[in-house]
Amino acid sequence: MRDLNYMAPLAVTMGEPAGIAPDITIMGHKAMVGSNLPRLVYIGDLDHLLERAEAIKQDVSVAIIDRFSDAENACPASLAVVPLSLPVRPKPGHIETANSVAVIRSVDMAVELALEGEAGAVITNPIQKETLYQAGFRYQGHTDYIAYLAQRAGHTATPVMMLSAEGLRTIPVTVHVPVKDVPELITPDLIVSQAKVVAKDLRERFGLARPRLAISGLNPHAGENGTIGTEELEAVIPAIETLRKDGEDVIGPLPADTAFHPEARETYDAILCMFHDQALIPVKTLGFHQGVNTTLGLPFVRTSPDHGTALDLAGTGKARPDSLLAAISQAAEMSRAIRCGKPDQPL
Repeated sequence: MRDLNYMAPLAVTMGEPAGIAPDITIMGHKAMVGSNLPRLVYIGDLDHLLERAEAIKQDVSVAIIDRFSDAENACPASLAVVPLSLPVRPKPGHIETANSVAVIRSVDMAVELALEGEAGAVITNPIQKETLYQAGFRYQGHTDYIAYLAQRAGHTATPVMMLSAEGLRTIPVTVHVPVKDVPELITPDLIVSQAKVVAKDLRERFGLARPRLAISGLNPHAGENGTIGTEELEAVIPAIETLRKDGEDVIGPLPADTAFHPEARETYDAILCMFHDQALIPVKTLGFHQGVNTTLGLPFVRTSPDHGTALDLAGTGKARPDSLLAAISQAAEMSRAIRCGKPDQPL
């Protein structure tokens, strides 16, 4: 058994190579040197990484490794790299559909390493989804694809997206769907199933013995007892009643326009919101450069910067690694909470 303070290296995916993923990986690694954070292992094209380092005027030392476990023996100041070649070397800001297979393979490898227990967590760099779609990718994004990979390997995975920044954690109950479709998608079962995943992971991966959950309404003023919509009466309130009967600490439905001021945020540890923007706007308003996207309900830890590929900033040196660093820090904290909660498990 290893010491509980030990943290296995984190697998960092390639992301969209024409975007800022290599830039923020390089800058993030350099910012971490000498810290108590676990080291990174980048799964991607070495030549492309070094070319981007030169473009953004960042000196970076790399250590090429054949096996993930070799990262522990590499120089601590070096960025460990598992080479994964790109068929086409992209220019900053110019996407190449031919590279999509390698982008997806990077995610596959990171998940495999996490499931095998070699990687302490998976950190996914931003992807350009429309490019992947052109190559035959059939998933909404990282969240459902990573869950599919875990399920294919025989693991239980019930993916729930959580966004966080500045102490606020929000969960969009519905995610990338048109707003007009949201009312039909919201059901008591959907809310209950996601809330239970959130509560479980807050206990096991965030060290909260009794998580306090809030649930927002869908309509203005949380429907005003059915005078401004009935979704609260038909779906949200029944879900809250079920969760309370099952022993969860839940409040709501909270009107979304008053759910995020400082005093309100002190009353809960996470809030389930009914649709995408209801959850993401407050997080990005509070911490636009520090937001983290976490997938709960997986058999391993996965976090990601809460931003896109920023093609216009690629190779300029103007990208900021703050969100990536926040994702790395959160992954380390979650991994530590898991180990401390299961001290008899091999590390």
